Amino acid sequence: VFQEMEKAECYFINGTEKVRYVQRYIYNRMQDVMFDSDVGHYVGFTPFGERCAKDWNSNPVIMEQQRTAVDWLCRNTTRRPPFITERRGERGA
Repeated sequence: VFQEMEKAECYFINGTEKVRYVQRYIYNRMQDVMFDSDVGHYVGFTPFGERCAKDWNSNPVIMEQQRTAVDWLCRNTTRRPPFITERRGERGA
């Protein structure tokens, strides 16, 4: 059985003043590639991951999308209204 997973994480430090975006690609419990917004590019951890990182880092469209993910993914999430809002009316009766 093979497992492949992509995980995107937003870390909020001091509210939304400092936000860090991390995207990880994991294959069979081993991290191949990671993008960290603090670093600003992909880093490979395996031979396959290093090849992917090299390709993705040289693609300006992918890099623009990843570098702006802090704003469109992480910060945008904090502006959404809560799922449960104020109840109106009474139940039952």
